[in-house]
Amino acid sequence: MKSKTLSLWPAAALLLAAGLCRAQVAIPDVQTPPLTLERIHADPPLPGRLPTAAELSLGAHWVSYLRPSDADSEMMELWGQALPQGSPQRLVAVQDMIGSRQANLSEAEKMALERRRFQGRGITSYSWCGEQDQRLIVPLSGDLYAVDLSAQDVRPKRLSFDESHPKLEPRCDRSGQHLAYVKDGDLYVQALAGGAPRRLTHTGSETHSTGLAEFIAEEEFDRHRGYWWSPNGRRLLAIEVDEQGVPVKTRAQIFADHTEMTQQRYPAAGEANARLRVLVIDAGTGASHALALPAQAEYIGRAGWLADGSPWVQVLSREQKSTSLLVFDPAHLQAREVLREQDPAWVEMHDEVQEWPAVMLSGKPALLWSSERSGRRQLYLLDRVTGALQAFTQQAEPVDRLICAGPNRIVFSGAADRGRAQWLFEAHADGSTRMLDAGEQRVWREAQGDARCSRLLVTESSWGQPPRNQVETLDGQAAAVPVNGSPADPLLAELVSTLGMRPLDLKAADGQTPLNAFFLPPLTAQGRPLSAASGAGQRYPVIVTAYGGPGASTVAWRWERDVPLMAYWQRQGFGVMMVDTRGMAFRDRDFTRAHDHAFGRVEVQDLFAAVRQMCEQLPDVDASRVGFTGWSYGGYLALRALLDPQTPFAAAVAIAPPADWTLYDTAYTERYLGLPDHGHAPAYAEANLLTRAPLLQKPLLLVHGTADDNVLFENSLRMIEALESAGKRFELAIYPGKAHGISGRQARLHLRLTEMDFFVRQLKP
Repeated sequence: MKSKTLSLWPAAALLLAAGLCRAQVAIPDVQTPPLTLERIHADPPLPGRLPTAAELSLGAHWVSYLRPSDADSEMMELWGQALPQGSPQRLVAVQDMIGSRQANLSEAEKMALERRRFQGRGITSYSWCGEQDQRLIVPLSGDLYAVDLSAQDVRPKRLSFDESHPKLEPRCDRSGQHLAYVKDGDLYVQALAGGAPRRLTHTGSETHSTGLAEFIAEEEFDRHRGYWWSPNGRRLLAIEVDEQGVPVKTRAQIFADHTEMTQQRYPAAGEANARLRVLVIDAGTGASHALALPAQAEYIGRAGWLADGSPWVQVLSREQKSTSLLVFDPAHLQAREVLREQDPAWVEMHDEVQEWPAVMLSGKPALLWSSERSGRRQLYLLDRVTGALQAFTQQAEPVDRLICAGPNRIVFSGAADRGRAQWLFEAHADGSTRMLDAGEQRVWREAQGDARCSRLLVTESSWGQPPRNQVETLDGQAAAVPVNGSPADPLLAELVSTLGMRPLDLKAADGQTPLNAFFLPPLTAQGRPLSAASGAGQRYPVIVTAYGGPGASTVAWRWERDVPLMAYWQRQGFGVMMVDTRGMAFRDRDFTRAHDHAFGRVEVQDLFAAVRQMCEQLPDVDASRVGFTGWSYGGYLALRALLDPQTPFAAAVAIAPPADWTLYDTAYTERYLGLPDHGHAPAYAEANLLTRAPLLQKPLLLVHGTADDNVLFENSLRMIEALESAGKRFELAIYPGKAHGISGRQARLHLRLTEMDFFVRQLKP
């Protein structure tokens, strides 16, 4: 269950019946305009039309991004800005390519967008073509278009004319002269100067593809590509996927007026994964050579090319306790294991396999690598000849990721303030490191770098403040160039000024480990402190929200898209608490390994301990009226917390929850619980919620989309059956045809209205 920002859209929902701790918080007495759920989900968006999928071109001559149209915030357009002096301009919109026709997406494309957690319509992806910074490739409605930025009239040129056979994952070689893509499961190459496409492979079928990332790679390893051009553009490194042995799951996409049965190759825990091969393919002739991988290589986490033409592949074992970096000599393609990384719990996937010529080891550029062997993730220098590894960074908190590596520096991001902040750092070959922009520390900074690591596209946000983008030069010789969308609605600033958010000092259930938590006190509908309006001593209910699962954090000094929603909850008289339990991300290794062979244990104990401490620290919280809401793993946490005789919650909302982990995919579930048939059945039994159905004593709202290909709808169907068999009453909201994100403005609005109605009835009688 790869975690992303988990925020909550024509769908119908079927509803079935089957005191605040006195907070010492100084809040400005500011009266804000009325805030409604309808306004939160309406146009224009409260935070403004924010750029997404922003990219700095390799030569740093352009920055590009997707931006919602002025007419519809769900319709994305491609925008760009020439550097350093250019103004933002719309480069291409849907109507420029297909006129008034509606863009069509295949089922595979829709699910791929879900796995990227992309919400929106219109132009949903694009890529820069070559290193000249002059051309962009845009896929739309099955065909491909080129946008030439060097032309006087920037009009999209159609490159293909067969939209019934979608061209997927288009990518140019470095020269920008050739374009590769996948059609009907086969890899093609097309010269952009003209000529017919060349088909390089001939094995494509419903279960066989070359050049695409398989479901597991996208969903669990953040690998969204399946081929890579060689540095000289003469060969491609491609992953061949055979899903013939992967079990078929049938999803019933129940719409209001019809039902579509969709078959999906979905490997549940303990079942067969797709079989993978790695091919080196001649871009001219299509001749291919299969690389020899070790027998224990179950997953391919990352792959690519070194500057001398050597392909490399990072593989993982089935149980994910071991990962190996394999480098193949460019002439004979013989494999050599450069490094093997092991962990008694599991190894984490990372992107830090990059050459750095600033440091030479054994006569070759050092490879950058990241590891948690010190107890927290740090960057290392790897000798690709001897396999020797030497520590490079010495950060007090975990390194997040490598951003770029240039001739004389690297830039990386790293955690700060106990994982609540993220800063950018510059390091040199001698190991000297400095923080970039050492100003406000309660911020979250992310970045992309150009090919020489001389410019950065920096995205910075803070609590209640939407992301701000700007291009910065690392030598400081040029002023920063802002890259932003439309301004935020003034209402947002007024809302944020009254949030009154305060960090809470909480401990985990072990009584020692600090937990990160934020608390927002209840307000009147006008945004004033509730105690000032209703008199001291009035106790109030609280809504708690948490994720609880591995790989994510929610309590941080960054923009949270649900801030307006939490402000709405406040104005309905609820306090709000966010908390991160042990097992979540951006902390040291001991903290993040809390889920080792245990779901529904440590995070539940921490959640219960956090609620008890909240009520001790804030005496005006009504401990008998605390509710919980969670999505995905947070939905699992909501169910598990309510199906417990010691639960401190009076009611809970569980959205898209995994209820039976034998239904969830191999890579995620087995990483944490082990293989169910290898002696780990007790871990699955303990995590299973179906057997706990008789424990339900408090009101529950269960929510799921019928087309969810991540947490299959079958999870909720089994939970419904178990609760009904146990004679338990509950409420249910089903969203026909909606996937894991329940996307769409009206569906999302309906969900939040339903959730609020539930909490008002259960927590404010």
